Amino acid sequence: MWTAIILIVLISIIALVLTLLVAGKSDEGYNQAAKQNISHLSLIYIVAILGSIVALVVYIVWFS
Repeated sequence: MWTAIILIVLISIIALVLTLLVAGKSDEGYNQAAKQNISHLSLIYIVAILGSIVALVVYIVWFS
């Protein structure tokens, strides 16, 4: 049991260190790409929400 716990803790620490090493490297143009992605996702959510509202109204009006 203790061997498994020690192994899990050791693997977790190694994963944390490797993640921090990879996260330290920055990507040029990341901020610009992130802004564009957020804009596109926001547009998709707006269209989906409006479409859902229209579908709900149509359902209520025609089927109730």
